[in-house]
Amino acid sequence: MTIPRLFPYGPGVRWERLFEDLEGQLAAEWESERAALDSEAERLRLSRVRLRDRLVALSGQSAETTAVALADGSTVRGTFEAAGADFAALRLDASGGPLALIRTDAIASLTMSEVSLLHSARPDSRHERTGLTDRLTLGFVLRDLARRRSALRVHHRGGAVESGTLDRVGSDHFDLAVHDPGMPRRTSEVRAFRLVPFAAVAWIVLEDGASPALL
Repeated sequence: MTIPRLFPYGPGVRWERLFEDLEGQLAAEWESERAALDSEAERLRLSRVRLRDRLVALSGQSAETTAVALADGSTVRGTFEAAGADFAALRLDASGGPLALIRTDAIASLTMSEVSLLHSARPDSRHERTGLTDRLTLGFVLRDLARRRSALRVHHRGGAVESGTLDRVGSDHFDLAVHDPGMPRRTSEVRAFRLVPFAAVAWIVLEDGASPALL
């Protein structure tokens, strides 16, 4: 009866070679198992990443322009400067243009380089912010703008665009005195008075270089 060989080694093989091969096989198995665990840990980590976390990471980057497609059908380009609880601040055209306040739930998609995309998916401690900015809501920011009588341009989800001044800001809506861009809020200049729910707004552009005090 012929006894099958367990290993393809001749009678003169060195046992050291055999042990090295076994160690290599064991190391490969450990590496494969570790890769599987790392992959599962990465999937678990990504399952906890929110859109807002990625906006915070993008606002911590230098100056790459991001194209933002919005629920009103428009696409704007600029660099993210901050991300609040339910909105993001985008500096339009990445060249000192006006500031846009974009409702997070009005974002349809973001287009950027693959490097920035991957970077935003792995926010690190440099992008972890626990200060007031991260807890700011759009309503809080709009109340600050109403207090300062800042002119702004409201882009509604339905596509309509209106310029004016905020008169009052509630918990989920605001009152807008509609008037031509660049005109002061005077009764003679106001064409209409609107009550606008936050949910009806896609994004807001601050005119005349205005910027919320806390951003």
